[in-house]
Amino acid sequence: MIKTKLPVIILRNMVLLPLGELKLEIENEEDKEIIYNAVNKHNGYCLLVTPKYITSDNLNTADLPNIGVIGKITSNIVLPNEHIRINIRGINRADIFEYVQKENILDAIIGPVKIEEISEEENDAALRVIKKEFAAYVNVMPNISNMIISKINEENSLEKITDIIVNLLPLSFQNKYQFLVTTNPVLRGNYLIDLLVKEEKVERLEKNIENDLQKELDKSQKEFILREKLNVIKKELGDKDSKEEDIDEIRKKINELDAPKNIIDRLNKEVNRFETIPFTSPEYTITKNYIDTLLSIPFGEYTLDEENLDSIKEVLDENHNGLENIKERILEYISVKKLTNSLTSPIICLVGPPGVGKTSLAYSIAKALNRNFVKISVGGVSDENEITGHRKTYVGAMPGRIISSIIKAKSMNPLFLIDEIDKMGKGIQGDPAAAMLEVLDKEQNKTFSDNYIEEGIDLSNVMFVLTANNIEDIPYALQDRLEIIELSSYTEFEKIDIVKNHLFDILLKEHGLSKELVTISESSIKYIISNYTKEAGVRELRRVLSTILRKIAKEQVNNQKKINITSKEVKKYLGKEKYNSINNEDHEPGVVNGLGYTPFGGVLLPIETNFYDGTGKIILTGSLGDVMKESASVALGYVKSNLKEFKINKKLLEENDLHINALEGATKKDGPSAGVTLTTAIISSLTGKKVSHKIAMTGEITLKGKVLKIGGLKEKVIGAYNQGVDTIFIPKTNENDLDEIPNEIKKKVDFILVDNYKDIYNYIFKGE
Repeated sequence: MIKTKLPVIILRNMVLLPLGELKLEIENEEDKEIIYNAVNKHNGYCLLVTPKYITSDNLNTADLPNIGVIGKITSNIVLPNEHIRINIRGINRADIFEYVQKENILDAIIGPVKIEEISEEENDAALRVIKKEFAAYVNVMPNISNMIISKINEENSLEKITDIIVNLLPLSFQNKYQFLVTTNPVLRGNYLIDLLVKEEKVERLEKNIENDLQKELDKSQKEFILREKLNVIKKELGDKDSKEEDIDEIRKKINELDAPKNIIDRLNKEVNRFETIPFTSPEYTITKNYIDTLLSIPFGEYTLDEENLDSIKEVLDENHNGLENIKERILEYISVKKLTNSLTSPIICLVGPPGVGKTSLAYSIAKALNRNFVKISVGGVSDENEITGHRKTYVGAMPGRIISSIIKAKSMNPLFLIDEIDKMGKGIQGDPAAAMLEVLDKEQNKTFSDNYIEEGIDLSNVMFVLTANNIEDIPYALQDRLEIIELSSYTEFEKIDIVKNHLFDILLKEHGLSKELVTISESSIKYIISNYTKEAGVRELRRVLSTILRKIAKEQVNNQKKINITSKEVKKYLGKEKYNSINNEDHEPGVVNGLGYTPFGGVLLPIETNFYDGTGKIILTGSLGDVMKESASVALGYVKSNLKEFKINKKLLEENDLHINALEGATKKDGPSAGVTLTTAIISSLTGKKVSHKIAMTGEITLKGKVLKIGGLKEKVIGAYNQGVDTIFIPKTNENDLDEIPNEIKKKVDFILVDNYKDIYNYIFKGE
């Protein structure tokens, strides 16, 4: 078998078959080099291959097929923009034995495809059927030239005739690819016969559809002429049709509309145009819908803000316990507005874990201010047209969510809640976060432009409130326009207070029960929180209480009796305890509690370390991010530089591998604040000294042992407190953040401020 080597051109979503032609425009320098190599060194010959599945821009040779088509470059033109336009003619198939990568050029070692011999009778029978089906196909495809038809009728090779005909058919990539890799002429012929029959049926069906469509158009034109004649007759008789009545009603609404001049002018222009549009025209419905949408925007409609500060505070306190910062911010806003009478609304963003009451707080603010309330959720939105609307020329076009919600609010100054702003996506339809900039920027939203409305709409009187779980997922440009107010996780005490003063009464009413029949003690609430819920907010707690009350309601239907929900009753209704929130297990050497901050609140993050025979490598597991991996390297570097002080044998590190693992491996972890925890775990493992499970720590560490400031301290402390921790090491630079820690936690937890890691070492390992 003769083998040769040719440069490879990789086609994407294209197939070149033997006896076919392909035009390509080359702009990439590496691809140009391949063309020059083929022309100058291989007399214009090259090998064209098509991968069936393309998953990335960088293809491995393993992804490439073992069959290709030898091609001949018949023309090679350099364009004014320095691109190269080439024309390639397919010669025949080739088997690929090996791909050879040399610098920027990929070559292939190829040989002729082994073709199975067929009898003359098989060849003639297949040719006869193919020519017959092709003739039937030509009858419905008049654009095929007589020269090609003659060439096919004269061709007696099954190998060639299949390739000639397939190059004429409008086939999909998958069909052409299947045809390319089928080397047996008989199988290829059978496949071609099926394709010809199918394409003939499709073409006949398309012709029938076109004929029917033409008949319908003729009918519509006839109806249009008759309707126009009918309109002339009605005018002569003095009769009004429904369209004229609609126009009179629209003009009346325009005269009564308290809208800006640009809106009035646009409405009048559209109505004048609407009068001239025939009833049967597609423009009729589009224009009518546009006019109706403009008229439905509540221009000039405003609700009066409640200005009594005591009344506002009373409503907020009634619905939400605590949250003094946000309440104070609302009272400040009303105070300034009352004194100046000219204040653009603040853009407030409530950030906190799920279930802490962000959405319900926004509703309470609207109620307290006497504003209408509307809400949209932008979680998962990846099309900016969802925000800014579609052009009215599109089929089914409508305004974006902003204008649609203003219409629903029936006022121009509602409280507008935009939920889950941190979960907006970014797709091929644009960047919705960028579209939000115009909505939320106080300098731009005075003339917000919706693609459907095409006129500026004043949103400056709208009070926007946003919610998010994680501030880091909000684009910085958007953050810059927001006033961030963080709602932290609830402590156990706060959850008990919420149930006693708010939640339990609401749930009793929802389940048709009363305080006279059903009561619950504070100890029972605490038992439920500790053993059946694990969350930052109270959403799961609400579900658990609802489960208990549903079961009680079922019992009360047949036999009403007074029930006091005790721990025993809780077990009866909910079954075995689901969680054990208090960490009572003693740690082995090498296990230390760190603190983590997730979108769902603070958590205890145990780090475990072990060592075993090896060569001094460090192994990191537990879904650690790049920053946390670097922190582990820094921690190890610090320990190595202080081996004598920490009383660690140097050979332990040289003759063993150190394995560091963060528990709960399915959860991704990242950030520098585990530095001191990693250091302590390494020392504990190498010295064999235990660290109490009641101790936790957080802080970034440097190679010199300095402990640096971290974020999210309040959430982390609450998470540790809920897990039974009583001593927490924190950076001294975080001392001011202790003011935000609830007093009930400060009473039960010792906070040790450290400036250098040796403070932690002396306390834990030396007892100083």
